[in-house]
Amino acid sequence: MRTSEIAKRFQHYFENQGHLVLPSASLISPNPTTLFTIAGMVPFIPYLLGEQTPPSRRVTSNQKCVRTLDIDEVGKTTRHGTFFQMVGNFSFGDYFKAEAIHYAWDLLTTPQSKGGLGFDPETLWVTTYTDDDEARSLWANEGMDPEHMEILGMEDNFWTTGGPGPGGPCSEIYVDRGPKYGKEGGPSADDNRYIEIWDLVFENYAVDNVKSKTDLHIVGELEHKNIDTGAGLERMAYLLQGKENIYETDEIYPVIEAAEKVSGHQYGEDQESDVRFRVVADHVRSALMIMSDGVRPSNVGRGYVLRRLLRRTVRSMRMLGVNDPVLPTLLPVSKDAMAASYPELNDTFHDVSEAAYGEEDAFRRTLEKGTTILDTAVKKARKSEDSEISGKDAFTLHDTYGFPIELTREMAEEQGVKVDEKGFRELMDEQKSRARADALKKRHNVDVSVYDDFKKTLAEPIEFLGYHDHSSRSSVIGIFVEGQGGVESIEGPANVEIVLDRTPFYAEQGGQQADEGEMISDDGAVLEVDDVQKPIKDLTVHSCRLTEGTLKVGDHVNATIDEERRHGLARSHTATHMLHKALRGVLGEQATQRGSLVAPDYLHFDFQWPQAMSAEEIDKVEERVVERACNDLPVKMEEMDYKDALDLGAMHLFGEKYGDRVRVVTIGEDAWSRELCGGTHLDATGKVGEFVITSESSVGSGVRRIEAFMGRKAYEYNHSQHKTVSALADDLKARPEELRERVCTLEAKVREADQKLNALYESQLEATVPGLVEQAQAEADAPVALAAANVGHFGSFDALRKTVMDVRAKLGDGKPAVVALCGVNETGKPMVAVATNDGARQAGLKAGDLVRVASKVLGGGGGGKPDFAQGGGADASKVDEALKALRQAVSQG
Repeated sequence: MRTSEIAKRFQHYFENQGHLVLPSASLISPNPTTLFTIAGMVPFIPYLLGEQTPPSRRVTSNQKCVRTLDIDEVGKTTRHGTFFQMVGNFSFGDYFKAEAIHYAWDLLTTPQSKGGLGFDPETLWVTTYTDDDEARSLWANEGMDPEHMEILGMEDNFWTTGGPGPGGPCSEIYVDRGPKYGKEGGPSADDNRYIEIWDLVFENYAVDNVKSKTDLHIVGELEHKNIDTGAGLERMAYLLQGKENIYETDEIYPVIEAAEKVSGHQYGEDQESDVRFRVVADHVRSALMIMSDGVRPSNVGRGYVLRRLLRRTVRSMRMLGVNDPVLPTLLPVSKDAMAASYPELNDTFHDVSEAAYGEEDAFRRTLEKGTTILDTAVKKARKSEDSEISGKDAFTLHDTYGFPIELTREMAEEQGVKVDEKGFRELMDEQKSRARADALKKRHNVDVSVYDDFKKTLAEPIEFLGYHDHSSRSSVIGIFVEGQGGVESIEGPANVEIVLDRTPFYAEQGGQQADEGEMISDDGAVLEVDDVQKPIKDLTVHSCRLTEGTLKVGDHVNATIDEERRHGLARSHTATHMLHKALRGVLGEQATQRGSLVAPDYLHFDFQWPQAMSAEEIDKVEERVVERACNDLPVKMEEMDYKDALDLGAMHLFGEKYGDRVRVVTIGEDAWSRELCGGTHLDATGKVGEFVITSESSVGSGVRRIEAFMGRKAYEYNHSQHKTVSALADDLKARPEELRERVCTLEAKVREADQKLNALYESQLEATVPGLVEQAQAEADAPVALAAANVGHFGSFDALRKTVMDVRAKLGDGKPAVVALCGVNETGKPMVAVATNDGARQAGLKAGDLVRVASKVLGGGGGGKPDFAQGGGADASKVDEALKALRQAVSQG
């Protein structure tokens, strides 16, 4: 039975039971907090909550869904998929538990010849909620074997929307696939043997204070009870079609078949290839369906998810040996497979395919540009102690060549190295902070005009107390909720934006990050303040998590900032002014500020300068800042007229807009530094503590960046550096000041030794050529002349490649010939090189295929052209085993 037929039978059955058949809603979720429609019930939430009147009290649908949280698991298992379909039936205050259970049993067990789905009743199992005796009785009355019922708790069998609203117990239906798929004992014993196909939710309670699946408050019975069910169409399909998994069903497998033809590989021949086939089949279908609903590739939101799906498809096909464009072949196949269920795909396919093919072309160019850079980063990583690509290199691949971190990670893993994702994230955060004000408008679902309208209602401007006070007694004058705008009250848990009449919280501006802290209302509402912004001028908005209680406009709160964080920010901001002054003193007056980030005990400072600073210049700047910190100069902050501040010679940023009244920060009695600044500061430079510059780099044409730590972070950095130097001095039996000279001497000796060793390896390899030729020619009756050997340590790969080519040349073209040499390079990694002559290739023996066979045994990967290929792995102990596998592959043709 085709998947489309299963869906039609489901909907036809419920239509005959008085249900209105509704078409699938768009994959683009109307919920601003969710990118895609992730479940069949999502379009009906307003009806379940009683917010809207449904078109009928009974409805049924086949809903398109996309979930991408497990995208990295797709293909590795036979269950994870991104696009899927949920058929379901819904009752909004009409029928309830008895009818829902009867309908499910009747549809599932009625023979296919009579319009049902034809599942064997003996294979069906159900789970029910702890105290739902009624459901268990109803199932038994329908004919369910009592031995096939399991009782589970709230974690598994109780449903809510995740917030205040309806909720209730549920009953999940499973199919037993039989003993060959696992042990008996029901769903809790083996979820590979017992497959869930349908979930019936009985919404008979009102719930609130939902903190987790098991931590919630049941208010009482609902006046109008609901039924919400969802059945996985793909799961039903593979069970009814007699397949092993969702990838082998009629709507997915055609893409695998097309990928087989293009790649020359066969699905089922090895686990590694099967994973790639499944990734391709899933992602092509998901991309098709997402694009058909109007999404196009981009770097944000849904567009980024789509871009990742398309790129993973292209990459997976490349790993299957296909370097030519693949989407023009695969996408039409997926469209044809899905058109029976969604005929509208034919109408949108022209625009969808053009966008998809353009994305593939662009990504192929990205791969060509970035792969060389990635290979360089991999080589550098292999020489590092932890075999890790640095966060900086990963960021460069992302920022300059368009390599998302997921792609860098995947490609690095294939070559046996890791990626410093933490370092990458830190650099990404820094980049985001520079554009945070702009991103604010995109991040909030409330239009900026709502803030403007709200501000017009204020009788008095919001008072900022944070220069002197770290807490305040304040009134809530505004509450904003994503997607709703201003509201009068909100019940936790919830994410909210709060406006106070007076606040000690510093809103992010001037490079200084925002304060964090908490608010507690007189009525017990608790809010964690995560961010503070000014979406429009003079309006301070606190982004909070209301963790408990209810907050209303007009409530009084005690607002308190995180004092430790504030002190770290003040330390960094005062140090930023000191750094700016020291830079101008060392480099000249033209070294002016172009941007900054002020974080707790960390700063980066961008300034105009045409070239990299010398080590001596960096040392001088650091020395001046440390000297002023030791002098413990007073820091004075005062407000004055803008013109008076300029008359005093206060530094200000050209292009910045200042009001009539400005805040001036002066360091030192003699005004060693004086700048216009609205940030928070220390009252003396001595409180900066330790200060250390950690890097100086370029961030654009004519703009440099200095990064520095102060306070505790500076101590930790210096302490780490000191320990490293001391350990090296001990290891090399030298004084710290002698280390540089000692290391240079050792490097020279190592280079000389490497040159001699490589020359020795090369001569040894060259000497093996006659023996390898003789080995291949020894078996005159063999259909293929095979020279395969473990050469041990071979030095550079160029020498290994040259030896393989020399042996192939001496064997000539008289008969099919394969040359395969495997050994260990200078870093201790096993490598394999394979060359084939024309006769071998005509016999179907391709170097790339043979290399993959050997590399898989070595725990790695590889590839290349049919005439020559190379690969490697991580386990040098398996070189002989890898050659054995390669010989078997040659003998089997």
